[in-house]
Amino acid sequence: MMERRRMDAVLLVVFLGHLTTALEVPLDLLEGLSQPPTITHQSPKDYIIDPRENIIIHCEAKGKPHPSFSWTRNGTHFDIDQDPNVHMRPHSGTLVVDISREKAEHFEGIYQCTARNKHGTAVSNNIVVRQSRSPLWSKDKIKPIVVQEGVSLILPCRPPAGLPPPIIFWMDNNFQRLPQSSRVSQALNGDLYFSNVLREDSRNDYICYARFPHTQTIQQKQPITVKVLNLDAINDTMAALYNDTDLFSDDPVEERKPTFLIPSGPSSSKMVLRGHVLELECIAEGLPTPEISWTKVSSDFPAQRTSTLHYQKTLRIVNVSESDEGDYHCTARNQFGSAHHTIRVTVKAAPYWISGAPRNLVLAPGENGVLTCRASGTPKPSITWAMNGIPIENSPKDLSRKVEDDTIIFTDVQTGSSAVYQCNISNDYGYLLANAFVNVLSEPPRVLTPANKVYQVIKNHQALIDCASFGSPIPKIKWFKDSRSSILVGEPYILHDNGTLEIHIAQAQNSGKYICVAQNVLGIYENHVYLEVKEPTRILKQPEYKVIQRGRTVMFECKVKHDPSLFPTMTWLKDDGELPDDERFTVGSDSLTITDVTENDAGVYTCIRNTSLDVDTASAELTVVEATPTPAIVYERPDPPSDLELTDKKQRSVQLTWTPGDEHNSPIQKFLIQYEDLLHHRGHWHNLTEVPGTKTTAHLKLSPYVHYSFRVLALNTVGFSHPSLPSKIYRTDPAAPDENPTGVQGFGTEHDNLVISWKPLSGLQSNGPRLHYRVMWRQKAVDGEWTTVTVANNSKFVVSGTPTFVPYELKVQAVNDHGVGPEPAIFHGYSGEDLPVAAPENVQAVVLNSTLAEVHWDPVPQKLIRGYLKGYKVYYWKERSLHKHNPHHVEKQILSFSGNHSHGMLPGLHPFSLYSFNVRVYNGKGEGPPSPTQQFEMPEGVPGAPTSLTVTNPNLDSLTLEWSPPHDRNGHITGYTLKYQPVNNSNELGPVEELALPANETSVTLLNLKYSTRYRFYLNAKTVRGAGPAISQEAVTIMDEAVASRQVDIATQGWFIGLMCAIALLILILLIICFIQRNKGGKYPVKEKEDAHTDPEFQPMKEDDCTFGEYSDNEDHKPLKGSRTPSNGTVKRDDSDDSLVDYGEGGDGQFNEDGSFIGQYSGKSASRDIAEGHESSEAPSPINAMNSLNSFV
Repeated sequence: MMERRRMDAVLLVVFLGHLTTALEVPLDLLEGLSQPPTITHQSPKDYIIDPRENIIIHCEAKGKPHPSFSWTRNGTHFDIDQDPNVHMRPHSGTLVVDISREKAEHFEGIYQCTARNKHGTAVSNNIVVRQSRSPLWSKDKIKPIVVQEGVSLILPCRPPAGLPPPIIFWMDNNFQRLPQSSRVSQALNGDLYFSNVLREDSRNDYICYARFPHTQTIQQKQPITVKVLNLDAINDTMAALYNDTDLFSDDPVEERKPTFLIPSGPSSSKMVLRGHVLELECIAEGLPTPEISWTKVSSDFPAQRTSTLHYQKTLRIVNVSESDEGDYHCTARNQFGSAHHTIRVTVKAAPYWISGAPRNLVLAPGENGVLTCRASGTPKPSITWAMNGIPIENSPKDLSRKVEDDTIIFTDVQTGSSAVYQCNISNDYGYLLANAFVNVLSEPPRVLTPANKVYQVIKNHQALIDCASFGSPIPKIKWFKDSRSSILVGEPYILHDNGTLEIHIAQAQNSGKYICVAQNVLGIYENHVYLEVKEPTRILKQPEYKVIQRGRTVMFECKVKHDPSLFPTMTWLKDDGELPDDERFTVGSDSLTITDVTENDAGVYTCIRNTSLDVDTASAELTVVEATPTPAIVYERPDPPSDLELTDKKQRSVQLTWTPGDEHNSPIQKFLIQYEDLLHHRGHWHNLTEVPGTKTTAHLKLSPYVHYSFRVLALNTVGFSHPSLPSKIYRTDPAAPDENPTGVQGFGTEHDNLVISWKPLSGLQSNGPRLHYRVMWRQKAVDGEWTTVTVANNSKFVVSGTPTFVPYELKVQAVNDHGVGPEPAIFHGYSGEDLPVAAPENVQAVVLNSTLAEVHWDPVPQKLIRGYLKGYKVYYWKERSLHKHNPHHVEKQILSFSGNHSHGMLPGLHPFSLYSFNVRVYNGKGEGPPSPTQQFEMPEGVPGAPTSLTVTNPNLDSLTLEWSPPHDRNGHITGYTLKYQPVNNSNELGPVEELALPANETSVTLLNLKYSTRYRFYLNAKTVRGAGPAISQEAVTIMDEAVASRQVDIATQGWFIGLMCAIALLILILLIICFIQRNKGGKYPVKEKEDAHTDPEFQPMKEDDCTFGEYSDNEDHKPLKGSRTPSNGTVKRDDSDDSLVDYGEGGDGQFNEDGSFIGQYSGKSASRDIAEGHESSEAPSPINAMNSLNSFV
């Protein structure tokens, strides 16, 4: 009975497993939710602090209400308020200790944090706070060590004890690590071991360093001096000290077999804790240097966890387990012998969880539950329980609670029994302390997954739709799709314990709305989410292998097909790294182009096309070859393969091998194997399979009853080779068919037949001679026997005399002389259709407005339709208008409503009319009888526009409008509305005038209008439903003759014509003056001066702005615009005393008032004849004169 109860408890823990994670979340989301405290963060059990920094001992917890905190130190209450150096962070249990006034070692001790609220108390681990220590090395001077060459040597390090222990390494005076080898190595304790010493080991700077990682300080031992001497040198040295007495024999150190320096003796033992690192060490001396090897008795080393260090002298196994116990042998061996040592390893274990720490329990009143605190260790640990920090045996009795070793069983819990339970599991090597609360709540269900969340997945991938819920008792989760018609269970749906709905392979039809319903005894909660299944991203045009000459351009294509709602990005990689930052690389929308290719561009290029949901990649290699124009590398199709051979011959397979032909400078990418069926399709070759270009063999799957002949084609970048010569014929024996026909359908061509059709098997699929088919059928509704007929190699069979439109089950099985095919699948079909025999009933019309009506009917029963329901047709026609002036209409109209509809809209009807209609059902054969014809009247609507609007009798201030009534009156005309407004010459509209006119009038005269004014008129008719569209017209009143006589055309006036002529004459005079000014420069005597003082730096006049080139001026004066004269009126020259004064007529060399000096200095020297030759050849024109005028101005 006890075992059964414990088993029930275990099952209950498993059942409540998902609730733990679900209930940890809502504390931050739901107000008013109570929960006992939970420790969320604490300092490590062994807490080593830096004495230079303030001490921070962490303790964080959550709960509702938020917990309060207290501490114990060394087992007694720690009153924080009494110590000015210690304070607790707000809303937290974390202690901060200020060490500026007190040494850190004063606060060493064992601390424990307690977090409590009204629902319980949680406690932290015992946190042992210790100060890190890095003591100094003694400064004692170390005597030099003198040794004979070939002996072993140990240099001790023996660093001061620190907390934590230091890291040891040996260096020289230059802070360079001392070289180590199989002869010289550092032991785990830090000592430096020499298996044998050599003369080059002599040095005076063997220095051991200890680095203390917690404080990041390094301590240095005093240097050690080692002198290695040969025998003669030692005797000479010692003789000088000891009165010429030889202390050593005349014999040098002999070569010898190994002996162990560490460990000593033939065997030793070592204990290691589970989960820790095991390090075993064997260091041997000998000459020559021995080699170390390791073995384990009766088993092998765990390969994934084992390594050797220090030149095989250290065996290291990480994450030790009980299986690592046993005897380990280390062997030291050289050419003179070997030594052996056995280390017996025992594995102990501090307590560790078997199935995880106990989980929090959330129970509803009256529910049952268990807390399990299951752990193991070596030796076996003991377990103690506490409630709210008090040993459970001292806690108040609770009949709903029973403690059984590592389990507490709760039955029929009640409100108010919430508490935090602690389990402490300990042995000689450590302890585990865990808090787990029991929270008794009554909460209706709530779904925490956001409402209307959209999940997007790729087709054929897994879809996970969340329904994170909360409630007590635990809510039960149900899923629905689109509506709550049926629960989603079974394929393709998987419901997880946490409420998540999984679709293992999502398809397009899985898209839609999903409804998650969480329910317990206290209520129900519904949440809607959406799933969108997207098409995958696929690279259709992949980059291809390229061989390109250096300096050419190469392009890789990467075209993709993707879901229209996703937007793929393209990334190119070269040799799995980023593309070079080089402008020669151009990334297009679906390509990569490299121009001026170099040898460094060779490599593998990868195209990555990814969306927010998926990714596809494709790669190609680029080979760059030297551009050698003579001889050019010729790339051709490969030669055809040869020597085809068939081996490993079986009935359904054969091995084909071949010899590749010449590649012609382009590697073969693949081989294509084709076959010819000499029995069924002689002369026709079919593709069978492909293999990579690196292979020369293929395993071919074959079909029975085929006479095979094979050939192989090779493909490189140029194209396919010619086919190889055919192989020898290989005949497979006949067999029964492996498959049945596909595409089985059943339909009728007449009302009393059933045509069964299928896709016949090919000759390759027949598997044997005399292929025929066994056709079977029976009525689906009648569980009768199958009717079977045998049909020759055909593709259909007609069953006559069948009832009209009856469902049938169909099967078609392939048969040949060697047997029948597999059991065929059942397909469904219907016999032929006939016209429907019934009309829809309860037909009625509902008028919605003046142009729209809705027709309703009862659907015709399926058995009376006698075929596939295609839909319903409404025949309707206008009998007449309800207005006496409108004509009679009788043409019929038809509206079809596909599918099983029971109503439909009739749009576009004429207002104020009488309509008739009937309804018919139709199937694939045709229409059924019509329903009884019914009628409905359309109400009045707004009228159409008046038929015409004309203007008559226009006068100076009046005119008459005449119109015709609307063609479509759509009711009784109740009147007309006339609006009109003036329009000026800019088409701007003036104020609107409006007149209401009676229905029986068709003309009106408007008085008091403005003369010679254009008016726009708008006229519309009205019914009781409102005004219809307007007709518009424009007209102009007559102009007054007296006013017209005063209006004169200004263009015909003499004064205006004279003014225009005077302006034209003035412009012509100005153009002539400018032309003369531009061309009179050569008439001045400056020509002779200019020829006598030719300046090589003289610049010709510019044609574009009529200015001169500059003279060289070493004082860098800036000339005025349009001039080359300095601001003081003179020009200085480099090599001459001449100035512009010598060339001008005035003494000051300045401009004339009209600027004519420019023209004076335009004499044509030889240099200017060349520069201005083109300009001087131009004929005078008004355009040139205008350019001169611009320069002058």
